[in-house]
Amino acid sequence: MKKKNLIIFGTRPEAIKMAPLVNQFIADNRFDTKVCVTGQHREMLDQVLTFFDITPDFDLSLMKPNQNLYNLTGEVIAGLKPILESFKPHFVYVHGDTTTTMAASIAGFYSGAKVCHVEAGLRTNNMLSPFPEEMNRQVASRVATYHFAPTIKSQENLLKENVSKENILVTGNTVIDALLESSNRVENLDNEDVLVLKNKLDFNKRIILITGHRRENHGQGFIDICAAIKEIALKNPKVEIVYPVHLNPNVLKPVHELLGDVNNVHLLQPLSYPTFVWLMNQSYLIITDSGGVQEEAPSLGKPVLVMRDTTERPEAVEAGTVILVGTDTNKIIKETQELLDNTAKYASMSALHNPYGDGKACQRIIEFISKL
Repeated sequence: MKKKNLIIFGTRPEAIKMAPLVNQFIADNRFDTKVCVTGQHREMLDQVLTFFDITPDFDLSLMKPNQNLYNLTGEVIAGLKPILESFKPHFVYVHGDTTTTMAASIAGFYSGAKVCHVEAGLRTNNMLSPFPEEMNRQVASRVATYHFAPTIKSQENLLKENVSKENILVTGNTVIDALLESSNRVENLDNEDVLVLKNKLDFNKRIILITGHRRENHGQGFIDICAAIKEIALKNPKVEIVYPVHLNPNVLKPVHELLGDVNNVHLLQPLSYPTFVWLMNQSYLIITDSGGVQEEAPSLGKPVLVMRDTTERPEAVEAGTVILVGTDTNKIIKETQELLDNTAKYASMSALHNPYGDGKACQRIIEFISKL
């Protein structure tokens, strides 16, 4: 009898990181694999599904105006109940640290399936940073049977929490699988978003790509970030700064108020995943508070400044591919200017090995499950 898999995700980052696993499982006739999306994100999620040619078998379509953590958590668990009862999967796969991850892992546990946590073992051990992601992934770890850790350090975190070593597999991060596949596909990308970027930006200049959305940076954090970006732009008029702005009003408002009139700062709508990968490839430097970008950019040879005070991805800091700058205006300016002015430091950082894998994480997961 074929092993039955149910792969559940709800946000764009989860979809990107689970897409190569979905497609490899579906292509493997040892398994009966179905996909459920919660729709925690909607438009951005659908763009990724289209790019990776994934059609969900189940769609909870939960995204609503003024959505909050309380109703989202309850609706994910309740929405999954009939799917789990009808399909009866042997294995339920969740990814990372979203509200979908936490709620789906509980639902999978209630159903009696073996919960498989992809990107397991990341920790800051500070429940408020990042919020609510640190809590989400720790809950998933408590109910998961199998833990697919991206790095040795992630495995060590799980071992400290008394997870059995035989239930942990160090795989590398599936985001590298997705990125390597995607960067080849988008090398000559020619969609509407790319044409707009080519008309708007001078690619003979150095491009600094900014992303930012973390809840813990809302308020004064984003004001300080914007002050830093403005100062960098004014001091470096021959640099183009590109900022696809998250749609959350807590991000949109300060960014447009503080940066809207700076000539070499280009505020954009959120970009589709293929366009974002294409733009990362064109960039000189990336400044972000995103977890995924910390993993992706080093594979493209791009230094990263991380606008967070803590990171659950310390491997990149230790490897030297990223630098933590928090939301400290002066530190963001200083480290950015150093990478713009110090070509030797930039070259060294660009050439460092990515600690997050070789693009074969999904293959390792599938072979592990096939032997159970």
